[in-house]
Parts: sequence; structure tokens; C-alpha cells
Amino acid sequence: MVSVVQNVAIDCSDAYELARFWSEVTGRPLHPQAEPGDHETVVMPAEGPLLYFNQVPEPKTVKNRIHLCLRPTTSREEEVERLLKLGATLVVDRRQSDGSGWAVLADPEGNEFCVLRGESDHAATS
Repeated sequence: MVSVVQNVAIDCSDAYELARFWSEVTGRPLHPQAEPGDHETVVMPAEGPLLYFNQVPEPKTVKNRIHLCLRPTTSREEEVERLLKLGATLVVDRRQSDGSGWAVLADPEGNEFCVLRGESDHAATS
């Protein structure tokens, strides 16, 4: 027997607003019944586990011990730029001059995530 990952839970201070940000990041919809002020909200990816946003009273205080790694369908550079415009911030730039590496960003509540090389980046070096 095995367990299947049902969702990835993300604690936050405003579940609806953070879910809206991640809905824009992933291009996937919020749960159809999601409304501003909800204490629990879900982003529904086409595949894989749900992104479950759970409103908690305490703020984030330390680095994440688990995070999402995103592989864009465009280039890494285009995706980093798009995410910064959505409200993400650059935490650490691990991109290398040879095109390898990744960028560590944070969502509007400070949760870190990585942007890996995109499909077009891989095609350009193949």
C-alpha cells in the first residue's frame, strides 16, 4: 500500500488573496466557490495535488523547509519577469552565465519557490 499526495498545504495570513496570486502563477482556477475572506481556498491544477491555502494567525518567520519548483513553458527569464510583475520578490539569484541554475523567489507572503530553466531554455541548449 502507498499514500497519494492529495494537496500541498500553504499556511498564510490571507488565504483567498494568496490563492489568487498562485492561480495567476499557475494559470489554474481557484475552486469555483472561493470568495474573498475565505479562510481556506484551493487552486486546482490540471494534474497533481491541489494547492491548499490555509489562513493561520501567526506570520511566517523562517525559511521554508519545503517549497515548489516551477518549470515554465517559456524561458526562465521571461517567467521570472512575469512573476515579479505579479508581486513576487527575488530572494536569491542562482542563475549561472552558462544558462544553468535557478532563481529563488518569494510569493507576496514570503513563501519561497524556485523558477527552473524553461522548456525554451532546454531547447536552446540541446
